[in-house]
Amino acid sequence: MSEADWERLIPKPSSKFLLVVCNECGNRQIVFDSAKTRVKCNVCGSILATPTGGRARITAKVERIYD
Repeated sequence: MSEADWERLIPKPSSKFLLVVCNECGNRQIVFDSAKTRVKCNVCGSILATPTGGRARITAKVERIYD
């Protein structure tokens, strides 16, 4: 089987991890883009992501997306 066949048979997940920067204190933190709970900053406690039933609403600045 070719590589294209394998990619078709084994789909890649659509969810990703995001490196976000807190708007309040500038702390960098990794957040799942489909978070099911509120994600708070580890330093200041401000909310970085809130669940919406599907993708989370990211309230911090997204610095990098990890595939």
